[in-house]
Amino acid sequence: MSGGKLTLPVWLTPQGDKVSCIEKIKILNENLEEIQALAQEAFEDAVLMGCDEAQFKKVLQDIAQSVANPYTKPKK
Repeated sequence: MSGGKLTLPVWLTPQGDKVSCIEKIKILNENLEEIQALAQEAFEDAVLMGCDEAQFKKVLQDIAQSVANPYTKPKK
């Protein structure tokens, strides 16, 4: 599998402070690495099956934009 090296972010709270819990950071980074690996594998499959690279990347972007926070409190 090819693909670029994932640059891991400095994780921030909604208030802009750095997340300091090592275990939380470890889980967040592992999740991102898994997502990147799965996306790379799916991209390679799509290319091998003759799909347009730009379209596939757009679909991935749309998926990322559709992720919703299930913990948001309803507005009154």
